[in-house]
Amino acid sequence: MFLKTQVIVNPESNKGKTRKRWNQIKEGLRSFLKEFNYEFTEKPLQATEISRVAIKEGTELIVGVGGDGTINEIANGFYENQRIINPETSLGIVPSGTGCDFTRSLNIPRGIKNALKVITQAPSSLIDIGRVKFENHKGEKDEKYFLNVSDFGIGGEVAKKVNENRMERKASSYLRCLISTFLKYKNKKLRIKIDDEELPIDDYMIGTISNGRIFGKGMKIAPKAQLDDGLFDVVLIRGMKTLEFFMNAWKIYTGSHLTHPKISLIRGKKIEAFDEGGDDDVLIEIDGEQLGKLPATFEIVPRNFLVKGYLS
Repeated sequence: MFLKTQVIVNPESNKGKTRKRWNQIKEGLRSFLKEFNYEFTEKPLQATEISRVAIKEGTELIVGVGGDGTINEIANGFYENQRIINPETSLGIVPSGTGCDFTRSLNIPRGIKNALKVITQAPSSLIDIGRVKFENHKGEKDEKYFLNVSDFGIGGEVAKKVNENRMERKASSYLRCLISTFLKYKNKKLRIKIDDEELPIDDYMIGTISNGRIFGKGMKIAPKAQLDDGLFDVVLIRGMKTLEFFMNAWKIYTGSHLTHPKISLIRGKKIEAFDEGGDDDVLIEIDGEQLGKLPATFEIVPRNFLVKGYLS
């Protein structure tokens, strides 16, 4: 059955490689989808507007071509005034970014042909989505949705550095940015509340609010997280000294870090985080983009978003 389809392309994703191989991607789309409209993004947040307008015009399938940031922008366009515009519209993804961490939780392969098979053959699955209320860099209250992972602490600092390097066209990996950021990073004194449980104020390196399993270009931060269980996997890492950090950082890539005594996993529906230090801003990142700072409230919206993929 033909679905009215809108394809949204970030040509600058994957360091500009998406633009260079667009003709190949377009021909692949035509062989699987036959008819579709497509539009390139030219500025930040444009994907949100394209997505929102398309859904209001009756589009049944939105296909995002890009990385996690592009897919996040598109997903935010599914909502208006805290309500999903059309619960029957689904999202398909052609991974074309440097990380594409969210697609791994959906078992979407990187190759164009195999990714398109998922869009046309996989069921549309209802998954949870996260909503975060935070303070943006203008000091205003803001709100965004996220599909994969949001975090606060060093993750926000790393995302800021990665994005700055991208804007300056500097070549640097997420891991390299993490290491250089850690060497200058000061742990943050935070107050955290998960559902009805108030945790003791402590010094934290990072707190991740995980809907998906993987973030940071391949780190299995929440290896048992499920996209449709109605819960976040909250991974909290208290402050580590340099040697301790470097001896254990690799474990996050294998998902074997949760046994460390300074790392805790708590599942919950609502997480509130407050900066109790007051010296420096505690930055947050949302699906790889650094958009604001604490205080922040993260809430799960259960089984509210249709996506093409295979849930584990």
